[in-house]
Amino acid sequence: MISLESFRKLALSFPGAVEVPHFEKPSFRVNKKIFATLDGEHNRACLMLSEIDQSVFITYDVSVIYPVPNKWGLKGATYVNLKSIPKGILTDALTHAYDKAALNKKGSK
Repeated sequence: MISLESFRKLALSFPGAVEVPHFEKPSFRVNKKIFATLDGEHNRACLMLSEIDQSVFITYDVSVIYPVPNKWGLKGATYVNLKSIPKGILTDALTHAYDKAALNKKGSK
C-alpha cells in the first residue's frame, strides 16, 4: 500500500514539481501542466499518461490501474488504486506522467 503522504513525496521529488489545489484536490504540476492529482477520499491518484503509456500500464491489473471512465480516460487520464499498486509500478507510471508534462511547454500540445 502507498500512503497519501508517500505519493505526495514521490510526486514532489521530480525536478520542478509543485503541488497546487485543483478542484479541492491536490494536483502535481511541472511547467504549469498537471501530471497527477490525489484523491484521498477514494485512496487513489489520477495520472495524466499518454494513450500509449496508459494502454501498457493497464495490462498490469485493471482493478489497480485503469482509465478514468469518461472522455479524459480516452486521452490518457488513468486512475491508480494506492491500496494495491506496487511502489515500483507506481514510480514508473508517475515518471511517465511527469515526463509527458515536463516535455510539453505551456501552450503547446
